[in-house]
Amino acid sequence: MMNKINIIIADDEELFRKGIRFLLERENNFSITYEAENGKELIDFLSYTEHTPDIILMDLKMPEINGVEATKKIHKTHPNIKIIALTSFDGKSFITNMIDVGASSYLLKNTSPKMVIHTINEVFNKGFYYDEKVLKIIQENINSSSGKRIKIDLDKKLLSKREIDVLELICDQCTTAEIADKLFISPRTVEGHRNNLLLKTHSKNVAGLVIYGIQKKLIEVTPDFNI
Repeated sequence: MMNKINIIIADDEELFRKGIRFLLERENNFSITYEAENGKELIDFLSYTEHTPDIILMDLKMPEINGVEATKKIHKTHPNIKIIALTSFDGKSFITNMIDVGASSYLLKNTSPKMVIHTINEVFNKGFYYDEKVLKIIQENINSSSGKRIKIDLDKKLLSKREIDVLELICDQCTTAEIADKLFISPRTVEGHRNNLLLKTHSKNVAGLVIYGIQKKLIEVTPDFNI
C-alpha cells in the first residue's frame, strides 16, 4: 500500500483552496487532511490534532496571523512539518523572509499544476525544493552585507569528514536511502549525521543545510542548476 503524503492547505481564498484541493486529490499518494483560512486557525488546529501533516501549503497574506508568522510559530512547535509557500507575491523580500523562517520551498500561484505536484513530492522525499530563481535570491542575500547568515567556517574543527560527506550528498539532492548506499552506512546513521549537521550549523531543517551548502560553495548556482 502506498504511503500517503498528508497535506494541509492554508489560504484565505476559499475558491483557491477548493481548486488546489481538487487538483491534489487526484494524486494517489496525496491526502488533504485539513483546510485553514488563516494562520491562527491553522495553529489552533495543530495544537490539538493528533494527526499532524507532512506538508503545509502556506499562503503569505492571510488575516489574523500571516504566513510568515505562522511558519515561524509552527517551526518552533512542529519542526518536522515541511512548509511550502504558495503565494502570489514574488518579491525578493517575501522569498527571503519565508526562507529565513524555514520554508522548504517557495511557489507562485501561477505555477503549473505539474510543478506544484513535483514540488510536494520533492519536499516530502528530500526536505527541500528551490528553483533557480529562489536559489539566486538566497545566494544574493548571502553575499550581501546585510545578509544575516551563518558565520561558522566549513572546516575540520566544526564538521567531521563523514558529516561533510553527508552534507555534500544532501546538497546533491540525495535521499537518506541514497546517501546510505553511497557511503555504505545505515539510513539511521545518516539521520544521526544529519541531526548533528543541523545542530552544528544552526539550521532549522534540511533546507537550511542546503543554504549553508550554498554559502560554503558546496552548491554552484549556474543557469543549468535547478532543484
